[in-house]
Amino acid sequence: MQLNIVFMWEFWGTLKRLGGLGLILMGLLDSSVIPTPGGQDALTIVLAAGEKEWWPYYAAMAVIGSVLGAYLTYRLGRKGGEEALEQRLSKRKRERVKRIFEKWGFGAIFIPAIMPPPVPISPFLLSAGAMDYPMKKYLLAITLGRSIRFGLVAYFASIYGRRVLRFFADNYTTVIIIMVILGVVGGLAFLAYRARRKKTGEQAPSPSPS
Repeated sequence: MQLNIVFMWEFWGTLKRLGGLGLILMGLLDSSVIPTPGGQDALTIVLAAGEKEWWPYYAAMAVIGSVLGAYLTYRLGRKGGEEALEQRLSKRKRERVKRIFEKWGFGAIFIPAIMPPPVPISPFLLSAGAMDYPMKKYLLAITLGRSIRFGLVAYFASIYGRRVLRFFADNYTTVIIIMVILGVVGGLAFLAYRARRKKTGEQAPSPSPS
């Protein structure tokens, strides 16, 4: 137990020293099948609070790491198919995730990507691959969601410093509600944008024959 604590402390110190690269490594773990609840948020806060003018960089690196990790999880789910889900999720959880995914599609990735821990996202990422959800939509959903989440986290850390960590701990319910509202508004805005583009494309006049 003590060795594990020492190892984790040294690992955390290494990630801090690596800065942006450390965020990529943490993101690979956090959005993979070996999640680190709150690890990516905490590291983003510490780095952005330490170098306030660099908060956009740290937010971007956190997003890149998360998207890379999510891509690997998607590929794992796509390669393993139903067997990959059976190995990692109980029957009850599999059925629940599938129902959510079939109903919400894009939102089943986008909204969990915004939500702070301990809201799980790995089951949805794995299910997206197993259910052969379109790669472009998948990457767009995870990128938008993570950009909102880590953009806000890094920005507030640059203003309020490490007090943001205490705020997240003391106001978890409020944070959840705000993130859900942002997710819903963002999802609706995206759907409206897509519908408008589709409508515009349908109304565009076809070229007259020469």
